[in-house]
Amino acid sequence: MAALKNSMKAVLTFGGGTALLCLLTFIHITQGNVSIPFREVVAAIFSPEDIIEHHTIRTLRMPRAVMGIIAGGALATAGVVLQTITRNPLASASTLGIHSGTYFAVVFTTIFIPSAMLGNGMIPAFVGGIITFIAVFILAGGSRAAPVRMVLAGMVVTLLFSSLTSVLQIFYENETAGLFLWGSGTLVQNDWSGVRFSLPIAMAALVVLLVMSFKLDTLTLGDDVAVSLGQRVNGIKFIAVLAAVLLTSVTVSVVGPIGFVGLVAPHIIKLIGYRKHLPLITASFIWGGVVLLLADILARIIDPSFAELPVGAITALIGAPWLIYLVLRMKKGRDGEETASITAGKSTKGLSLKILIPMLIAFILVTLGISLASGNYGVEPVLTFQALTGANDFMRGLILDLRLPRALVALCSGMVLAASGLLFQGVLRNPLADPSVIGITSGAGVGALVMMYIVGGAAFWVPVGAMIGSFVFFAAVMLLAIRARFQPTTLALLGIGVSAFGSAIIQILVVQADMGVASALTWLSGSTYAAGWTELFHYLIWPLFMLPLLYLGIRVLDTLALGDDTAKGLGVNVMSTRFQLAFIATIFAAFSVAAVGAIGFVGLIAPHFSRLLAGPSNQRLLPVTILVGGLLLIVADLLSRTVLAPNEVPAGILVAIVGAPYFLWLMKKRSV
Repeated sequence: MAALKNSMKAVLTFGGGTALLCLLTFIHITQGNVSIPFREVVAAIFSPEDIIEHHTIRTLRMPRAVMGIIAGGALATAGVVLQTITRNPLASASTLGIHSGTYFAVVFTTIFIPSAMLGNGMIPAFVGGIITFIAVFILAGGSRAAPVRMVLAGMVVTLLFSSLTSVLQIFYENETAGLFLWGSGTLVQNDWSGVRFSLPIAMAALVVLLVMSFKLDTLTLGDDVAVSLGQRVNGIKFIAVLAAVLLTSVTVSVVGPIGFVGLVAPHIIKLIGYRKHLPLITASFIWGGVVLLLADILARIIDPSFAELPVGAITALIGAPWLIYLVLRMKKGRDGEETASITAGKSTKGLSLKILIPMLIAFILVTLGISLASGNYGVEPVLTFQALTGANDFMRGLILDLRLPRALVALCSGMVLAASGLLFQGVLRNPLADPSVIGITSGAGVGALVMMYIVGGAAFWVPVGAMIGSFVFFAAVMLLAIRARFQPTTLALLGIGVSAFGSAIIQILVVQADMGVASALTWLSGSTYAAGWTELFHYLIWPLFMLPLLYLGIRVLDTLALGDDTAKGLGVNVMSTRFQLAFIATIFAAFSVAAVGAIGFVGLIAPHFSRLLAGPSNQRLLPVTILVGGLLLIVADLLSRTVLAPNEVPAGILVAIVGAPYFLWLMKKRSV
């Protein structure tokens, strides 16, 4: 009976997978801008003639389908290896940040070292992927890192590289104009060159991994057992990682970073019941091709005009729910885990607020004065003084109508984001939590771009769309979190999945709406450019009024920090309290996004730095945190206007470039 069951499983996995792959390949090559009769498609495959229909099939459509099989198989195989090496069921090239590293390396090389773009840019992609994997692996704690820690490290690395890539794309729009669709993942092929380039490399890496399959099996038993069986564990891991990153980089160099295939396909095979690496790798390669071809077919069904939807966005639409499913599946049977407090910073008594708060206010006022006096020609204090005393009407109007409201918008947005981050960190008991982790930033971007797509970017409707998107995504995360009983790390991972889903929608909207890539990236990165009195009084004044009420009720976060069981024993309704505080944090973040776009990391840095200054008590932390957040963003706004004047760098990107390394250092220094 067992033998029959195993035979049926093998037939379903390998025979069924191969048959489905062949069927999807045939469906795939029948799709296109030009309708070609069924009999001509068959004739083009088996008895080609020198006619345009057959050339279209054999030169454009077949290479695309074959490239989809190679890329899907390579990414799935890489996912199997990364999950084994890291002992992390959530590991893949996308969740570990490898894709973002390879993408940045290719964009950087294209702009500054074009002569190094040999072999479709595979060499810089490979180097970028290796560096990214090593960084994430070390920062997460190596082979002993918990899955959530490694995925969070990958998320922070992804945010860093995405910010750096956005800077390059904004300032070198012409040089990178052809890279946006590629950067979202696309199987478009004009000939067989991509297949000829990638196939030998992918097959060589696949053969190496198949030969090493028994050695990889021993790694699943633990390093100590593998050593006792005579295996050189470090050597096996080194070769396996090189092969996995090689598979990823050769794929990225041809079709761009396509995420989640390496997460979905291996888990399909594991759910069927395979654990040994020989059948697992082989079956994952087949089903990786199935997943990617299916995604490309769906992209063409979604857009019947056959304008190119990025297939990477479609795989994210499929893979993000799959990530959420895996997180919830891992959660089963672990309700009692991870209830200890998780905070950032040292638990010190802190400085006296009577000294600390006046100092921060003084720093803010000094920075505000420098900001009002700074322009394209540097700092001009004398001219600014003359303008404010009425001696120069033009400069007076410039300062009071443009610079002052912009600086105040930056100040208030920073305050609101910092308060939001403090709440989320308390609710999640995780120093890496902020609105971007919970999915609100991504939801706001979706809402805003939907409004841009529908009403053409009217000044009123875009912020409204951002706020609606924030609340929709918040509701989705909270519904999932209720099922997960608000377990902090589970909620963080659910937010990452929801954010990935929103990012996929954003990619589709940017491509489909034919929006200016630089302008879209600027807003999505968060910018105080052209912000004025309207943003201040329409969006930011309301959350500021809520801060005193929050100050009176924020002590409950101290109780939650003791752990769920203790908080319940003290009479706190843990689930209700978490939901209420998270909802308030969402309101704060939504108003900020409506005013200045999606600025991240302020909600990460400000609370953590404030703990170093004021200690762990949340009632002491709140005023310090909002002042630190306001100071941080007003400094970022000042630098955004002056560091590359007359050009501007979005303030959100500057904050991310500083904030990501800081928190990567934090992850390395302490347990999360």
